[in-house]
Amino acid sequence: MLDFTEYTKIFIALLAIVNPIGAIPIVMALTADASEEEFKRTTKTTVVAVLVILLTALLTGEVLLGFFGISISSFRVGGGILILLMAISMLHARQSPITFSKEEASDGNRESVAVVPISMPLLAGPGAISTVVLYTQKSHAPLHYLCMGLDILLLVLVLWVAFLSIPWISKHTTQTGINIFSRVMGLILAAIAVEFIANGLKGLFPALA
Repeated sequence: MLDFTEYTKIFIALLAIVNPIGAIPIVMALTADASEEEFKRTTKTTVVAVLVILLTALLTGEVLLGFFGISISSFRVGGGILILLMAISMLHARQSPITFSKEEASDGNRESVAVVPISMPLLAGPGAISTVVLYTQKSHAPLHYLCMGLDILLLVLVLWVAFLSIPWISKHTTQTGINIFSRVMGLILAAIAVEFIANGLKGLFPALA
C-alpha cells in the first residue's frame, strides 16, 4: 500500500498519457459529421471502453507478465522508453504514431469508432496500459488495487467531462491553447518515463544502485 502522494502521482501520470484535452481535435475530426445523439452515444461508449481496458490491465497485467516470462524490471525499461517517445511527440505538439495513426482513423464504422481508434489506441493505448501495469507492481495489497481502481475511475470521470465540454472548447479554445497543454503534459510525462527507465535499469543491473 502506497501513500496518498504516490496515488496522486499515478493519477497525474495517467492523465498526462491519456491527455484528454490533446485528444479533443482528433475526436472532433472523427465525429465531425455525427449528429448530437450519435456524438453522445460515441462519448458514452468511449468512456466505458477506456474504463474496461485500464481495469483489465490493472487486474491481469501481472498474470500476463508471468505468462510471457517478462520481469518487471525489463517491463519498466520497455514501458519507460515507450512513454518517453510519446512525451517527445507531445513536447513537439504532435500526436504520437504509437498511440494513433492515419490508417487507424479510417478503420471501423460509426458504431465502432468509439472503441477503435478513439478508446484504443488513442486514449487507452500502450502507454496508459504500461503505466497501469508498472504501478500495479508496487504493491500486492488489496487496498492498493482499490486505490488504483479509484485513480482510473477518476481519470475516466475527467475524460467524460472533457468530452462533454467539446462543443464549448471548440468555440473558445484555439489550437495554440491545446498545444500548450499538450507540451506541459509531455514534460511531466518525460520525467515519469525517465524514472521508470532508471528504476528498471537498477533492477536489471544491481551494481547501478
